[in-house]
Amino acid sequence: MFSQLTPITKTIIILNIAFFAVTLILQNFGIGINQWLVAYFPISPNFRFWQVFTHIFVSGNVINLLFNTIAFWSLGPVLEQVLGSKKFTILYLASGLGGFLLYNLWNFYEISQLTQYLNAQGYDIHEVYKFADLNYSGDKPIQTDNLEVKIAVQQLYNLLSAPIFGALGAIYGIITGFSTLFPNAKLMFLFIPFPIKAKYLVPLIISISVLIGILQSDFNNFSYYTQLGGALIGYLFIINWKKNNDHLIS
Repeated sequence: MFSQLTPITKTIIILNIAFFAVTLILQNFGIGINQWLVAYFPISPNFRFWQVFTHIFVSGNVINLLFNTIAFWSLGPVLEQVLGSKKFTILYLASGLGGFLLYNLWNFYEISQLTQYLNAQGYDIHEVYKFADLNYSGDKPIQTDNLEVKIAVQQLYNLLSAPIFGALGAIYGIITGFSTLFPNAKLMFLFIPFPIKAKYLVPLIISISVLIGILQSDFNNFSYYTQLGGALIGYLFIINWKKNNDHLIS
């Protein structure tokens, strides 16, 4: 069955599984490489330029990996055959980068607000950047008795040290691309026990994803912005492609 997958779909599935497996194996030997593969906010002390690309193949956990693999296995081959390997690859990578961009646009707003507030309170934000470095091993004291300032410092710290897992954003680009191209295709999807048209499936799973993110208690659960960014790129990419290639799917 695996041999029947189209070339790029097969390669991306293998890369996603390999990234996850290697990270897990090395962690068992006390070697942490995940921080070098995931992405961070560009001015975070943990950011490295290659993370813009490597994070696209990193899944957050086993459930994410399972979701990504099933969705990509189901939809990738059809989309790759229609678009061609080159454009399919561009769609996947662009969706991952779109998720990275939207997530960090929100982070930029949040960090700007927090930085402005802390500067107005006379707090040295350079200390927060130092503590946010994952290689920093000293104490991380918050030098204030002001509760609001403490909360703002913790929020800024979390934003600078929170990783971005981009595989899900790229997968959302593929799911949205497929539903845009084949809106009336009926799909069986994970926990939904009956076929549902693709044009209804995408809004449903995006809404569920956003709702889960909003309901989570940790303020820094804006990872759904990577999914929304990937979905937006997938939609725009296919709309643009259809303008010149409607004769191929008519």
